[in-house]
Amino acid sequence: MKRLVYAVLLMFTVNLAAYDETHKQTTAEQQYTFSWPYSDGGGIKPRGGTTKGSEIKLDKTPGSAWQSIQEPQISKRERDRRAILAMAGPYRVSFDFIETVGFTADYVPDRPYQSWGTEYIYVLADEERFISLQHIMVMFFDMGEGVISEPVVIKHWRQDWRYENTSITVYAGHQGWQRKTFTPEQVQGSWSQAVYQVDDSPRYQAIGSWRHEGGYSSWQSEQTWRPLPRREYSVRNDYHVLVGTNRHTITPTGWVQEEDNLKTVLTDAGLPDPIIPYLAREAGLARYERIVDHDFSAGDLFWQQTSDFWLDVRQAWQQIQQTKSGFRLKRKVDDRELYKYMFEYADKLSEADYDPAQGREFIQQTLKRFIEY
Repeated sequence: MKRLVYAVLLMFTVNLAAYDETHKQTTAEQQYTFSWPYSDGGGIKPRGGTTKGSEIKLDKTPGSAWQSIQEPQISKRERDRRAILAMAGPYRVSFDFIETVGFTADYVPDRPYQSWGTEYIYVLADEERFISLQHIMVMFFDMGEGVISEPVVIKHWRQDWRYENTSITVYAGHQGWQRKTFTPEQVQGSWSQAVYQVDDSPRYQAIGSWRHEGGYSSWQSEQTWRPLPRREYSVRNDYHVLVGTNRHTITPTGWVQEEDNLKTVLTDAGLPDPIIPYLAREAGLARYERIVDHDFSAGDLFWQQTSDFWLDVRQAWQQIQQTKSGFRLKRKVDDRELYKYMFEYADKLSEADYDPAQGREFIQQTLKRFIEY
């Protein structure tokens, strides 16, 4: 029986230990090559867990989606669209984050962070001016002695892309989000990227532009605020927001996401602290490498059973963002995060058909408990 786990916490307890057929390493042989070479001992050894992924096979051939971007005599907007759609498909992904600069006299580098996953990115919407991509992780763990675990399914993040978008929802700090508007002239030729949490609540959104030169296609965001990710707020409480940029680059065999973040301290009023606004600069790198022969059927089944429910969740959030100028989201209600309520409801849909009326009522009542206007 397939094991379906709808808990994002699992992802953040594993280290970078998935391996492929042509390059197998033990954990002891791996090294963190971009680090702080003069630091003492193992104080900045990357944090993470100890589990390994099952053997995977990388696809080294240039993908058809990437090749379509290179087609001559297509419009700039169509080339942009194809670059966005090229992010869909099956991948092994590695996550690396490291502080590169400290801004305080007593600064001590925080431990770098490494993790991994295998995930399929589904196309939820493919329209002329709007594209939506849903990430679903399907991981198999090497349990030792030749035993591989049942598939572990995790609904991961979502990214929505909109052409010449004049209204976005930006993070304002202290668990608050606000609507930000632009004139048509300000967003001419641009695409907004909206990133959503695993429970489809907003995370951050920014405007940026795609650049295509030869075989190079890359989107660069404007500077934007982001709430702390779980990898940070679960271990840090000395700063409040990541202020940085986001770059997506399409490669022949996958894509890469790069982040350049400032770990920023806010006042109670939600402004950068006038004395010590920044603690450190952080570099982030997520490499999505296309894979073949990985069994994503458990993820397909999960999405088949739950997609109608998650569509209603997305529509509820869309209504909020379109009608409210701002809102604040509680971290917990009755000592539980929002994603736990949503995942529990989705979990039940593996045993019973989805009732839209009941589902929408549950969504509305749950969001009502978490959102403050």
